[in-house]
Amino acid sequence: MSESMSFDALRPFGWHPFFAAAFAAEAEAVPGAVPGRVLTEHPGLYRVQSPQGELLCEITGRLRHAALSREDLPAVGDWVLLQPADASQARIAAVLPRRSAFVRRQGLQPQVVAANLDTLLLVSALNQELNLRRIERYLALAWESGARPVIVLNKADLLPDAERAAVLAAIDSIALGTDVVMLSASTGEGLEQLDPWLQPGQTLALLGSSGVGKSTLVNALGVSRQQHTQAARSDDDRGRHTTTHRELFVLPGGALLIDTPGMRELALWQAGEGLDQGFAEIEALLGHCRYRNCRHETEAGCALQTAVAEGTLDPGRLQSWFKLQREAQWFERKVDPVLQANTKKRWKKITQLQRRRYAAEAQAD
Repeated sequence: MSESMSFDALRPFGWHPFFAAAFAAEAEAVPGAVPGRVLTEHPGLYRVQSPQGELLCEITGRLRHAALSREDLPAVGDWVLLQPADASQARIAAVLPRRSAFVRRQGLQPQVVAANLDTLLLVSALNQELNLRRIERYLALAWESGARPVIVLNKADLLPDAERAAVLAAIDSIALGTDVVMLSASTGEGLEQLDPWLQPGQTLALLGSSGVGKSTLVNALGVSRQQHTQAARSDDDRGRHTTTHRELFVLPGGALLIDTPGMRELALWQAGEGLDQGFAEIEALLGHCRYRNCRHETEAGCALQTAVAEGTLDPGRLQSWFKLQREAQWFERKVDPVLQANTKKRWKKITQLQRRRYAAEAQAD
């Protein structure tokens, strides 16, 4: 199949010169190879859009053996190199380089939730489950992904008009540099606000906890296969899981949308730069403490604590930053052997000093 034919067939699925160049570099080693984009991922099996149409695919043993972690295996949204077997099946021989990826941690392994995204729609519901700290966590990983986050406040029909300004102000205080839209997927109110990101060939992903209305939003945006939705439980306002796997849809206007299951846990994976950008006002203060080794707790001249005392920094936001920093540092110690060894040495030295102090105190007594 010629390269021009591949462009024509795959352009509606987000084919881009970046992927064309990556495919050309790797295809020479695989006779008959064609590019494709992963639409769904199931254990051991993928549905992939190829130039000929949709194919069911397994990964080659060579790719599985070469993968150092789950991050090296295909994910929904990935562009891959295919070895067609027949008209309906193929094998995935390689994952082409990603332009962006939303990655979270599962245990000590990375999980690519969605790949090659232009925009991340971070969906929260305007009900009792609205949680600023959870939104901060999503933003930290979103900024790390390489895609642009947009906060979507769904179920606006549940929020009285008199309370909307206060909610938007609260979200704006933690969403520095992030667009925020308020809408109702069930009534259609405010859906037009998403139009700037729903452009042909653009890839978006819906991310959020269970019950925030992602499946209803997918339906409202015109997906041809209606997603099964369930009402939120009346006792705690939490939705039952309605999306069980990640899937890429082509919207009527030509945009591409990846729906994801609700996430109960969202552990950080290498979110250093994402934390800096998500907490930009704290990052700007870090170089202004009196002492270079300030821990930002009770030290005199701490710029962060001064900002809290003066009312220019929300103490809840500072505590959220502390929590995410500790989580990131814990993870680094677990996965970085050098850092882990240095931590052990430091604690060994601290233990030795404590023993000496106890011995000295015993002699003094």
